[in-house]
Amino acid sequence: MNQPATILRTGRKFDQVLEGARDVFMADGFEGASVDDIARAAGVSKATLYSYFPDKRLLFMEVARNECARQACDAVDMVETCCTPPEALTVAARQILSVILSDFGQKMFRICVAEADRFPDLGRQFYESGPMVVRARVKEYLEQATARGELRIEDFDLAADQLAELCKADLFPRLVFNIDTEFTEAERERVIKGAVETFLARYGA
Repeated sequence: MNQPATILRTGRKFDQVLEGARDVFMADGFEGASVDDIARAAGVSKATLYSYFPDKRLLFMEVARNECARQACDAVDMVETCCTPPEALTVAARQILSVILSDFGQKMFRICVAEADRFPDLGRQFYESGPMVVRARVKEYLEQATARGELRIEDFDLAADQLAELCKADLFPRLVFNIDTEFTEAERERVIKGAVETFLARYGA
């Protein structure tokens, strides 16, 4: 599982392999996850595992992409023209914060940081498969809202990044430094409300 290769996304056991790999990666990290443990958790042979994913990094990234897609399906469409900016931005902020504070989001962040020196492309690939997708979705909404005259934005990339950073206020540092691991709904809504109000104070029409 060391040579780069393409992924075979066919066959009835593909999803089975992904679910088993997800459990092992989340429990043991990237380096600690062994082929034997992943095959055992997935209920497949090592030969079957290799036939789908000859490289562990490919398997890790497919798990990340699959989970990001799964979480994205739960999000409300932010690009509906019927939504006002405060409503749409609240939906966006709530989704961003939900991913940041999720068990998956926390563990993926720690895995990518831990493996950054040995596998510098790992974090980049995860960013492209997850956070960048959300960022592009936010940017699309901001462009449309600006075209409708609801917002005043010139640098859409910067604005999308600023919204995401505002959603990290208070809770994310406490989480990263293991000060707190659970947050109440009131704590979450406080950050979301503050992020949206601050963003609109800067970019509101």
